[in-house]
Amino acid sequence: MLLARVEGNIVATRKHPSLEGWRLVICQPISADGQNEGAPQVAIDSHGAGMHQQVVISSDGAAARKAVGDDKSPVRWLVVGVVDEHEPGVRV
Repeated sequence: MLLARVEGNIVATRKHPSLEGWRLVICQPISADGQNEGAPQVAIDSHGAGMHQQVVISSDGAAARKAVGDDKSPVRWLVVGVVDEHEPGVRV
């Protein structure tokens, strides 16, 4: 799991059928102090996270595929929670 910040939405005219109805967001992994760490990831979001809101994302592809209901889905990342607040210096 990673702490991340929502940087944008993805709009696709064509996508894998398992992703129909799912909101796709670009999540930038960040450190506990808000600095970028690594490459942005595309995640499915059922929590309705807002732009620039901090979220916790998981790379558990099996859980993501179970969420979309398709064992052959290409989905890997999913938003597992929206961060209301966190203590500085505490790692997720």
